[in-house]
Order: sequence, then structure tokens, then C-alpha cells
Amino acid sequence: MDISAAGTFGQPHTTRFAPSPTGELHLGNARTALFNFLLARQQAGRFLLRIEDTDTERSREQHVEALIADLRWLGMNWDAGPDHEDSKGPYRQSQRGARYDRYFAELEKRGAVYLCFCTPLELEASRRAQLASGRPPRYAGTCRNLSAEQRQKRSLEGLSPTMRFRVPLGRRIEFLDFVHGPQSFLSDDIGDFVIRRADGTAAFFFCNAVDDADMGVTHVLRGEDHLTNTPRQLMILEALGLRAPSYGHVSLIVGNDGSPLSKRHGATSVREYRERGFLPQAMTNHLFRLGHSTSEHGFVSLEEMARAFDAAHLGRAPARFDEQQLLVWQKEAVHRLSTDEALRWLGPLLPARLDEKTRAVFVAAVLPNLVLPEDARAWVNVVFGDLPDLEPAEQQLVLEAGKGYFSAAAEAAAANGNDLAAIANAVRSATGKKGAALYMPLRVALTGRAHGPELAPLLKAMPPGKARERLARFA
Repeated sequence: MDISAAGTFGQPHTTRFAPSPTGELHLGNARTALFNFLLARQQAGRFLLRIEDTDTERSREQHVEALIADLRWLGMNWDAGPDHEDSKGPYRQSQRGARYDRYFAELEKRGAVYLCFCTPLELEASRRAQLASGRPPRYAGTCRNLSAEQRQKRSLEGLSPTMRFRVPLGRRIEFLDFVHGPQSFLSDDIGDFVIRRADGTAAFFFCNAVDDADMGVTHVLRGEDHLTNTPRQLMILEALGLRAPSYGHVSLIVGNDGSPLSKRHGATSVREYRERGFLPQAMTNHLFRLGHSTSEHGFVSLEEMARAFDAAHLGRAPARFDEQQLLVWQKEAVHRLSTDEALRWLGPLLPARLDEKTRAVFVAAVLPNLVLPEDARAWVNVVFGDLPDLEPAEQQLVLEAGKGYFSAAAEAAAANGNDLAAIANAVRSATGKKGAALYMPLRVALTGRAHGPELAPLLKAMPPGKARERLARFA
């Protein structure tokens, strides 16, 4: 009889994000979390966070804390998780061992598993032999039919067995992937696989599947690298009489050269972009469109993304991550910041001595010209520090303006403070200059640059007397 997974789109959606805390939150995993979050929110369903920490050697608590911080920074919230337990928990697999043991016992009772005493050396030798003969490597079934006496003998030899799932022979496993469409696998191509390690901990194939069933997950949306895991998990769920979710496998994220996204392409973790000053709204707008087509071409909130998200529009081709496109969304996000949000964003770069009013005036002046916080550093120096020597082109511009130009400007600044309109009017009256000939020498003398934020707001942020001092240098 065939094994198949039926769709469950007719019931309220429950999705999950189930990371392993063995490193930082990669952009690909962040996108997976976002898609699951949107799929749940679109249907007014539940979004769960489960920590898959059965790999005790590599799992770290600091990674759990960092994952949670990154997800919250991105704006996602979950209905249940390791920091918000409910009756379906616990949401850390390391705390679910007793439940796994009950399932292992049930599978043993049903004859669906067996103990495997093969050593890593024996397994490697078998794998090499299969490859050498042109066969795909899979478990050879060495321990599949051991007698009770043979198992006892192996145990007395001090061998710690794994537990393997007894894959039914001659079966077809079929399911409808809601991204890739109908899928079909032959059980004979899979081979018996480990569901419990030699140290007694549950393996991924097993705990990932039974946790989804126990937690009422209806839709599993994950990377396509897990596609071949799905038939194994369907067999486990069938053997235990547990309901299988609908599975969808999204394309992987690649770099501009088409290879899997890695450090050689630049930053790959959410933390790295966060620390560079990227805003979460920019990141979610970019991730939303990686491998997902949408008619929403403008900047959208998470709520708007949820309404527009459509699993039928998830692409099958690899999605190319382009930091230049992310920068476009970043610029849009920066321009949408309120004054208070911008102050928090730029706060670490601003001189501590500034009062709140000056800080707000400065931020308002430079914000239209910023993409990342680091872009503001030069303007902090321009407004509050000392200017470097002028470049030759700027020096020539100042010389051509003449001393009379700057005498009039400095006198106006002494009388009217950092008031650009008053300074410009005085220079216009004294020299008859207008347009670029009037304003460009002022900009260069006051900021040391020929281009930048609007000059009038910058002058308002400058300390009293600084405009007169800078203009008087050339009088």
C-alpha cells in the first residue's frame, strides 16, 4: 500500500520555525522563519518557535538567546515557544526526551524499528564498497534481522546500538509539496535510517516529525534541502498513527554568482546586518521578495506582507540575494523613521554633550542623506568638529569667491548667528552673486564639501559662532 500525505489547507494554519542553536541566524533561515510567520498570520493561525537542540555537542544557550533576539528584532512574535510555553510544550527538544522514549517503545512494540550495532568504521567500509560498485550508498541492512541471541552477544561486547527505522520494502511514498507539486519516492531507494543515536538521543528525522504532530503543526515550510527527508518522516508518522502536516520546500538563497550564499559573498547572518545598522523593516521587505513573487512592489509592513503572502507564489528556482537591493529598501526604511526612532538609530554616533534639541535638529538635517549609521559619522565631524583642509577644487572655489564675499558673510554670521538666509542675503547685497555662485562657496567654507545635506538645517545644528568662525577664515 502506498504512503501519502494529504493536504491540510482546509483547517486553521499552525506553522513553526525550528532552528538548531548551533550558530547564528543565517539569512536563509530568517527568510524561512518569515514565510512561516506570514503563512500563519495570513490565516489568523498559530506560529510556533521550537528549538531543536538534541545535538548536545554543538548546541549552545548563547545561540538560543541570539536567535530569539534576532527574530524579535525582525518583528516576529510567536504564540508559543521556549520563552512562552503552553500545553504543547516544552519547546526545547532537549526537554522532550521522555516523550521520545515512549514513541521509541511504541515503535519497538510494533516491530517498526531494530537495534543496529554497526560501528562507524563498518558503516564507512560498506559505504565505500557501494560507491565503488556504482550503487548509491544506503544502509545494507546488516543488523535488520539479527536474532535475540545475536543482539545479546553484540551488547555483551560493549557495543552501544543505534535504533534504525525498518523501512517497508516495495512501498511508494507520495505527497503534494505545496511549493514543488506532487512528489514520489520508492522506499527501496531510502534504506533503513537511524532515529535514535548510540547515546540515546533522538535523531532529526524522528524528533522533528513527531514534534510537528504533537504540536498540531499543519504546514511545514522549510528549505528544499529537506525535501528528501520528508518521505522518511511520513513513514515514521504513519507507523505511529500520527497525522502528517502539509509540506512545502522553498528554494535556497544563493549569491549573485549563483552559488550557495556564504561568507565569500559578504555578510550572511542577521546579526552582521543588524550591527551594521540595517533596519529590520528593510531586511523583511527584501526577504519577503526572495523566492516569493508579489504584486506589492512598494515598502510594506509585516501586517501588509501577511495579507499579500501567497504560498502558491513561492518560486522553485534559487533566490539570489543582492545587497544592493537591500540597500534600496534600507534607504526607504531610513526615510520613514520618526525623529525618536532616528535618534535611537544614530544615538551611539552622536557626541554625548549635545542637548536633546540639538540632537533632534542634527538628525533631521542629515537623515535624508543617510543609508547606514556610519554615513552620519562624517557629518558629525562637519557640524561639531573641525574641518580638514580643503581639496584643490574646493580651494579654487573659495579663492574665486574672494575676500569681500567672505567678509560680508562673516559679518552677517556675527550679527545673525547660524542663519543661512541672513548670511546669503548679506553676500548677495555685497557681491550681486546668485544661484550656485552665491551658495556653493558658502557650502564649501561651512562644511568643507561641495555636496551633502541641505545647508540651512545643518547650520541650525552647529554650535553658536561656528559659522562665523569658518567664514572668517577666508575673509
